[in-house]
Amino acid sequence: MNEHEKKEIETKREYWVVKGNELIQKNRFELSLTEQKTIAFICSMIKKSNNAPYQLEYEFNIRDYCKVCGIDYAGGKNYKNIKTTLKHLSDRSMWLDDGESETLMRWLSYVKINKNSEKVFIEIDRTIAPFLFELKEKFTKYQLYNILAMKSAFSVRIYELLKSYAYQKNKTFDLEELKRLLEVENVKSYVRFPDFRRKVLEKAQEEINELTDLNISYKPITKGKKVIKIEFQIDTKSPIDRAIAGATANDRLNNTARN
Repeated sequence: MNEHEKKEIETKREYWVVKGNELIQKNRFELSLTEQKTIAFICSMIKKSNNAPYQLEYEFNIRDYCKVCGIDYAGGKNYKNIKTTLKHLSDRSMWLDDGESETLMRWLSYVKINKNSEKVFIEIDRTIAPFLFELKEKFTKYQLYNILAMKSAFSVRIYELLKSYAYQKNKTFDLEELKRLLEVENVKSYVRFPDFRRKVLEKAQEEINELTDLNISYKPITKGKKVIKIEFQIDTKSPIDRAIAGATANDRLNNTARN
């Protein structure tokens, strides 16, 4: 990438991702790291519509998508990989429970890829639109770069959860509820707390503190010898520390997305 192109890509990484807190805090969804980043990338393109309540249709170029997300766009498999990612996002559905009712939602309702131009055309599903568009209260907002350089899907999910509670400065989860939100409550490799701490919590803490606008720490709360809750401390970084985190994220992404 030349300097002009590099600056343009880094500007796109500063676009805002906005999601309703209900979608983040109450929803259970199992998305891969690439799928979570792709959803955030799509959310960063969302704009207001003057002609309808929501503008659901968007388009992007696969090469630009790879550059913004820090994917090796010279690898030769990008067309196949984006097809797989978008198919999974289109196929996956989830229940959102608002206390009174449950709504089955999907991320995408339509996907088309032009083979010659490698342009992607997508339509956000209307069922999920109220949790992504023109939110005036109870929403979480962060710049795209915060999650793009992460290497753990759990880091992205925990970052969004804690970002949605950042105004409280701390948040305590029942351990089993946290596992449920991360979709690992029935996964054997996370049954023992030392394994869950090492594979999930420590990695998330490291990546969030290094790459995002938050500093977090956590403390296990025990009953007898059993860990039953996790208490998170959540602090928003100063403007200087946020800039350092953004520069670190951009350096990693630029090193991955080579020409």
